[in-house]
Amino acid sequence: MKISVAQINYHIGNFEKNKGLICNAIIKAKAEKADLVIFSELCIPGYPPLDLLDRIDFIEKCSSAVKEIANCCKGITAIVGSPTINPNTEGKKLFNSALVLSEGKVIFSANKALLPTYDIFDEYRYFEPEKKFSVFKFKGLKLAITICEDLWDEQHFDNEFEKRRLYTLSPMEELCKQHPDLIINISASPFSHSRIESKAEIFKTKAKKYGIPVIQVNQTGANTELIFDGASMIINNRGEMWRRLPFFEEAFVTFNTDDILSGKDPEGDLKTEHVELIHKALVTGIRDYFSKTGFRSCILGLSGGIDSALCLTLAVEALGNKNARAVLMPSRYSSEHSVKDAVDLAETLEIKYDIVSIEKPLNAFGEILEPLFMGMKSDVTEENIQARIRAVILMAVSNKYGCILLNTSNKSEASVGYGTLYGDMAGGLSVLGDVYKTEIYKLAGYINRDKQIIPQNTISKLPSAELKPGQFDTDLLPEYSILDSILYQYIELQKPADRITGEGIERATVERVIRMINNNEYKRYQAPPVLRISSKSFGDGRRMPLVARY
Repeated sequence: MKISVAQINYHIGNFEKNKGLICNAIIKAKAEKADLVIFSELCIPGYPPLDLLDRIDFIEKCSSAVKEIANCCKGITAIVGSPTINPNTEGKKLFNSALVLSEGKVIFSANKALLPTYDIFDEYRYFEPEKKFSVFKFKGLKLAITICEDLWDEQHFDNEFEKRRLYTLSPMEELCKQHPDLIINISASPFSHSRIESKAEIFKTKAKKYGIPVIQVNQTGANTELIFDGASMIINNRGEMWRRLPFFEEAFVTFNTDDILSGKDPEGDLKTEHVELIHKALVTGIRDYFSKTGFRSCILGLSGGIDSALCLTLAVEALGNKNARAVLMPSRYSSEHSVKDAVDLAETLEIKYDIVSIEKPLNAFGEILEPLFMGMKSDVTEENIQARIRAVILMAVSNKYGCILLNTSNKSEASVGYGTLYGDMAGGLSVLGDVYKTEIYKLAGYINRDKQIIPQNTISKLPSAELKPGQFDTDLLPEYSILDSILYQYIELQKPADRITGEGIERATVERVIRMINNNEYKRYQAPPVLRISSKSFGDGRRMPLVARY
């Protein structure tokens, strides 16, 4: 039997586009003499549709698209993902389904059993879990069709509290009682740079445990903050990676099941650097956020610092230099080399840039506020005014020219509140909000791997907000290598203070950093959506009460 795998970039709610992509892949599979073509989880509406699933008209459009795609399946069979209505009078109104289409109709369906409710997932909000399991008999083979989490029943989490098996039910244990020949898993699995290999290991372990090949089909592209890496996998019955499709690209491959069932030598895995994957993920996130919202161009404040330099470079790669614009907004505290570094980068990237001094509005605010602040010393208030003046200028240009403001804050800063609300925290999309400062430097080095794009002085100088004389980030924060280690252990691994360890880490520093994290939750609550590249990003995946005292 010949099977085609279609790794596609879907657009939530864009039924015509999604239907066209699916039907074109079906036509291509037929041309390659495939018997079966497989698509990803919820490919009909795009993933994640969230509360659009509560709309009856949305579900009706899903059903209509399924019927039209089924009509394309003449002489070929397809597996697609779609919400379907639960016919029972009890339970949630929908199933998350894998539908087998052939000769104009649905000939088999399998519903998702394990519905994740951790991190960014909230599937039990919408779907009823399946409790009955059947294999699909096709072309002399028995196929165990599963949906994403259904094959992740033995996964373990990073943090100490969850070193346990997450689910009490194993769909594959039930399906294996029917002696399947192939395991098919349709997924919508977001990218997390710390779980690339552990995700692959889950599928390898299943294939080896049951002695059955696994075909896992994932979507690619980005929808708002979620970025999907694709990297669909075909694993033989020995648990070896027989073939992996590219990361962050649409891809299509057709193969013969005899090759993986007979033990033919695998083609091997793709070897990709960790920093390269993060780079590709961020470029994908920017590109798709703009293309899927209908916006074309961006603007950002270019300070001469490494964060804005990296953000601009990624934006130019994603959108092109004609669609990126920068504003340099020096003040009395800006160093000459910062302005020069910013100009050098803008000219290297060949983008439009403007230099707008904030000195006049800063003096004006000083005059206006003098009666209110009489007799009081300058403090962070005056620093924040500078940041907010810059935000006003950037938003004015954004409004006038119809370009989206990119926020350039990194995860280290966002974690401890080292940013000004309604100032440098402004923006329509946070590009680096899930990237720690230590990773920022690695990304800058990767971008400069062949030639210098980001000025070396931008990378090597001590980080500073330049809001007062002689200011450096380390005046208020630990060294970033220490800070990021504390942040990772507290946020991603969810360790309590007394279990956070590492070279140079002191208990008093840990407690101070944790206080900063907890005290600044209100700022992150108002931040723009953050492109997610980790296992615990700020946003929907980390929900903390604003009024807690813990």
